[in-house]
Amino acid sequence: MRPMLATRGTHVPTGEEWVHEVKWDGMRVLVDVRDGRLRLTSRNENDVTVSFPELHALPGDDLLLDAEVVAFLDGIPTFGALQERIHVGNPKRAAALAERNPVTLLAFDLLRLDGRDLTREPLEVRRELLTGLGLDDVAWQVPPAYDDGAMLFEATRDQGLEGMVSKRRSSRYEFGARSPHWLKFPHRRRTSWVVGGWRPETGSATRLGAVLVGEPTPGGLLYRGRVGSGIAGRVGPMLMEALAPYARDASPFADEVPRVDALGTHWVEPVLVVDVESLGLSPQQRLRQPSYRGVRPDLDPQDLS
Repeated sequence: MRPMLATRGTHVPTGEEWVHEVKWDGMRVLVDVRDGRLRLTSRNENDVTVSFPELHALPGDDLLLDAEVVAFLDGIPTFGALQERIHVGNPKRAAALAERNPVTLLAFDLLRLDGRDLTREPLEVRRELLTGLGLDDVAWQVPPAYDDGAMLFEATRDQGLEGMVSKRRSSRYEFGARSPHWLKFPHRRRTSWVVGGWRPETGSATRLGAVLVGEPTPGGLLYRGRVGSGIAGRVGPMLMEALAPYARDASPFADEVPRVDALGTHWVEPVLVVDVESLGLSPQQRLRQPSYRGVRPDLDPQDLS
């Protein structure tokens, strides 16, 4: 089973038929408890139960939760703080990591309770049953929902959180569906970077599918990631044409580009500046969920230093 997904919203909805929640920067999981035994399944249906031993004592005999596993960095849920905990298959190592870097399970939906399938019940009924479970512990919580979406949007942006999700109170739960009754509003930031190379589109040797971007520093151009989202249609050929005069044999990055990104890359002189929207930088200084937004002919690499 795969969890239900939200659609990207264009504006925060208003009215009594909507409820609003914080969008957490963590790992989405389905939590299946049967006969007191817990199983955690990731969004792509991998069993990640071993990775999070501090969640195994979650109370309940028969329930199915939709939730987010989060780790905190300076009091803010941060995916980077969670990375060392993901897909750890050794129970002993997982236990040691749980002691040093514990996670919290934030449950926001209840899909089954004591043998009763709740997916056809409206969200407001599922939420009421969920809040009645008493999941109030350092390791598992039910985060609040809000009536005022505009307020939550501003608050999550001001607090540096990932974003928010608006849901129809009447919405049913559909496994694997991307529902128009759930709307997500991530807080993405637009920044400018220098292109140091491009990679072909999958299945093509000539069409541009992604660019490798970096940050100019006194020590040289430092690699910040690969950007493929947003490059489609006419964008790829236009970018290739703009980059063609700057072709070079070797990488312009001062640091090492990971092999998975470097393999098959066409390197270019670090001249072209582009705008990218993202969720900021990871602890490894890589752009998170970057999306190409356009060339900045008004900027030179020196302008970014």
